[in-house]
Amino acid sequence: MNTMHIKYLGRFAALVTALALTSTLTSPAPPPTAAAAPTAVTTVATAPVAYAGTVYFTFDDGPHATWTPKMLAVLKKYGAKAVFFEVGQNVSWYPSITRSLRANGMLIGNHTWSHPNLTTLSTASVTWQLNKMESALGYRPRCVRPPYGATNSRIATIIANRGQRQILWTVDPRDWSRPGTWTIVNRVLANVRPGSRILMHDGGGDRSQSVAALDILIPKLRARGYVIGLMAC
Repeated sequence: MNTMHIKYLGRFAALVTALALTSTLTSPAPPPTAAAAPTAVTTVATAPVAYAGTVYFTFDDGPHATWTPKMLAVLKKYGAKAVFFEVGQNVSWYPSITRSLRANGMLIGNHTWSHPNLTTLSTASVTWQLNKMESALGYRPRCVRPPYGATNSRIATIIANRGQRQILWTVDPRDWSRPGTWTIVNRVLANVRPGSRILMHDGGGDRSQSVAALDILIPKLRARGYVIGLMAC
């Protein structure tokens, strides 16, 4: 092979190399591998509970050395308040329990000194019952609840003339008869309405069912949209 042939072969090899390099540089890059689409997360918003109204818990016949502190503990657990209509004799026996109720934001109502049926008493005796209770309490509460709910126009007038309000109830689960915890709960839930005043007891006997029922009722009522209020007593 002469010198001219070798020269042309060298130029041809260089041209082929250059073309190959150009092809490599100008070829489009392969598309990147698509990342897996993120899994969709569905957020379910908690449905707000519609406001159903305010209801009020009231407790009669205390204070009691065992059951009143237990009732107070349940109310504190849920940040709820209530009015305790107390019997003056019991206040005189357990004044520290009454002070504890007040210290924790509960209100006290007058439930007489010894729990008689006021309609059977003279006006002077009714007045004595109310005054004696308030003497043990140390002040005059705004509300009076006649024992057994026994009242008439004469009793209502006596109370009003003292500058006080007569407060009865609208829901009575008869917890005093100890019908069973869930019977108490179901009776309240079946009859509660906006503005209901619920009667329960922290004195006068074994109130373990009442304490247990209260622990169930407060969250159930709130789940239905009720607010637990405090009457101005």
